[in-house]
Amino acid sequence: MENKSSGFKLSVMTLAIMNITAVVSLRGLATEAIYGLQSAFYYLFAAIVFLIPTAMVAAELAAMFSSKQGGVFRWVGEAFGARVGFLAIWLQWIQSTIWYPTVLTFGAVSIAFIGLNPAEDAQLASNRLFTLVVVLAIYWIATFISLRGLGWVGKVSKWGGIIGTIIPAALLIILAVIYLATGGSNNLNMSESFFPDLTNFDNLVLASSIFLFYAGMEMMGIHVMEVDNPKRNYPRAIIIGSLVTVLIFILGTFSLGIVVPAKDISLTQTLLIGFDNYFHYLRMSWMGPIVAIALVFGVLAGVLTWVAGPSKGIFAVGRAGYLPPFFQRTNKQGVQRNILLVQGIIVTILGMLFVVMPSVQSFYQILSQLTVLLYLIVYMLMFAAAITLRYKLPNMERPFRLGAKGNGLIWILAGVGFCGSLLAFVLSFIPPSQIATGSTTVWFSVLIIGAILFVILPFIIYAMRKPSWKAPDAEFEKFEFEK
Repeated sequence: MENKSSGFKLSVMTLAIMNITAVVSLRGLATEAIYGLQSAFYYLFAAIVFLIPTAMVAAELAAMFSSKQGGVFRWVGEAFGARVGFLAIWLQWIQSTIWYPTVLTFGAVSIAFIGLNPAEDAQLASNRLFTLVVVLAIYWIATFISLRGLGWVGKVSKWGGIIGTIIPAALLIILAVIYLATGGSNNLNMSESFFPDLTNFDNLVLASSIFLFYAGMEMMGIHVMEVDNPKRNYPRAIIIGSLVTVLIFILGTFSLGIVVPAKDISLTQTLLIGFDNYFHYLRMSWMGPIVAIALVFGVLAGVLTWVAGPSKGIFAVGRAGYLPPFFQRTNKQGVQRNILLVQGIIVTILGMLFVVMPSVQSFYQILSQLTVLLYLIVYMLMFAAAITLRYKLPNMERPFRLGAKGNGLIWILAGVGFCGSLLAFVLSFIPPSQIATGSTTVWFSVLIIGAILFVILPFIIYAMRKPSWKAPDAEFEKFEFEK
């Protein structure tokens, strides 16, 4: 995560746009469309207690250690020691590995909707064997491309984000406006309250997954020193980016709710069905397959980039002596071959869960929840580390500091972020009543055993480490407490 200034500075608007493209994904809109008008409350609530605290706290930590490798491993390790730091970087990697089947399930559904018969497309999209074959095929193709170390992956990601996310989001909102303006029937219940009944426990459960809609904003902290006058302009960029992100999510969710009745919402198919309904209404059904192809391109571009992404972080840490030599092996292009292959095996095993889950939708939801659980542990460690480091390293230079004097602002932002993450973590274990998840025994077993297993594994690896694990050419700076 080395940050050597090149003299080039990001403008406020450029950084704001980077924030939007890094965070916004359309595949989750259907999850919140079930809530109708009240989805806006959940989006705003999660932005205040999670999105903004995450971005601001990560900026302080990234600026503190801008010249040192390790990312979240460095931040958490400086506060709580290398063992807990290794847990953080491990969970960041493993949750992204679990995330692939969920995002590729959305990709498989998009491929199913490239056909010209919506009824047949929907039937194909709900076929478990079709979805499994597509998920594994796309994932392994992306892995083999990553192993070749192709330099154009970044360009594919950029254009994939524009074509597969930003343009479809804008189109969905425009279609909803045209639909309502020309007398289309609104399926949203416009008489319901903006504020949900928070005494109803079920209302909180599915909404907890909204926190991970905003995941990834901490990555933007790396760019804090590349902005002119970061103390003033970085918060401005974050606030602008956050507002636009929330706006896209709210308007996109409303756009789906307007054209798809709440009782017909499916987590994996509703986005495509929503587009099909709008195009059918406007007698433009030929546009449906084009949007499906665009969404597939967006998914593939994102996966192609991320397959090798998070694994690079744990690879760098592993070379410093935290992973066995097996995981440090690379191919001729210098790509972390064995980590990518192990990652692929995990994705394949998770894909086989289709056999025991009652539907593609329940599989999608349970893996999404497991991803949420593991990533929220990383966020709680990050928020706790930010407060701890104010007392452990009080005199360390903080080029971007929350609060000119004292520790009040870091306590407020990191405290709110920690409590919000903890609330979402606890609620993520409860099966959402609005979605058929099949056997509650399977649900709890996968989540509890999965979470415990993935948390214990890094501690076992850490306890088994040997001096011989450290790569001779590893350049990894010591922690401050080791100096």
